Amino acid sequence: MKYHIVTVSGDGIGPDIIDEAKKVLHALGQRFGHSFSFTEKDAGGIAIDRHGCPLPKDTVDAARAADAVLLGAVGGPKWDHLGGDRRPEKALLGLRGELNLFANLRPAVLFPQLKEACPLRPEIIGSTLDILIVRELTSGIYFGARGRNAEDKSAYDTLYYNEEEIERVLRVGFNAARLRGSRVTVVDKANILETSRLWREVTARVAKFYTDVEYSHMYVDNCAMQLIKNPHQFDVIVTTNMFGDILSDEASMLTGSIGMLASASLGGSSFGMYEPIHGSAPDIAGKDLANPIATVLSAAMMLKYSFALDEEARAVEDAVNKALDSGYRTADIYSEGCKRVGTREMGRLIADAI
Repeated sequence: MKYHIVTVSGDGIGPDIIDEAKKVLHALGQRFGHSFSFTEKDAGGIAIDRHGCPLPKDTVDAARAADAVLLGAVGGPKWDHLGGDRRPEKALLGLRGELNLFANLRPAVLFPQLKEACPLRPEIIGSTLDILIVRELTSGIYFGARGRNAEDKSAYDTLYYNEEEIERVLRVGFNAARLRGSRVTVVDKANILETSRLWREVTARVAKFYTDVEYSHMYVDNCAMQLIKNPHQFDVIVTTNMFGDILSDEASMLTGSIGMLASASLGGSSFGMYEPIHGSAPDIAGKDLANPIATVLSAAMMLKYSFALDEEARAVEDAVNKALDSGYRTADIYSEGCKRVGTREMGRLIADAI
């Protein structure tokens, strides 16, 4: 099979880690008889420098014509002086909105080889951890009306949801739970927010179609505490755009490093955009220091969700495990007694394992 992927390497370490994901996919293609072609497009800070805007129309058009998008990272202090819609991060919001990718799947998986890197006590974390956070991606406070009032020197951001936006992401979460532990926790702030009360009403209606899935509600502040106190109580967490953004970053630290976490942004079809959840880390860009594993695992999610290549996705995951089992570590996950390697060497080790 032939698959065409638009790569958006972006800023900072983005090009470093995208190169390694491509290396792994080429090795996978040789083993399984697939062909992966790549077209590079600009977004983020590099697009501002080259085109004067964070998300050129050409990038959106190319993404729509591709089978999937693989993204590295955007942003950095170079562009921090820019305001609002001119910032590099606008490219991410723009791509998600333009491509109608409304559900962000963020697995927080602790590899058993890295359990010593988890900040929690061994009796809390156990030998491993596997939580899936499903974050609504194209609505909420990040997309609501916003502005400033010069008269009273105020600013506002609007938190908005309608029933359709809530229902479609809930269905993604409930369907995912059916393939896992059949438990969904819907996280909100229904004691304060009217939008959260709407989420609860819609959840009750959607849950009637998933009688095989157990569901519950939890306030976001309690969830933040429970992720530390007893993370194993969670299977699938479904929540709003902002809450999901914050909770998934918290959950990432339970896995030992944010450099290990992949994500998939999905819509109503097989098309998706795949990216590591970490930032652009411009201080280590081009220095062969970045951890490419989150990007490689994002590519594995692409194989599974966009291309329905389950065996191939498992082959990538197994190759990552093999590299870790052999004691190889990038700087962010290094511990005494392991073999420290750089970005390119970790990519080569995973590709060779495939």
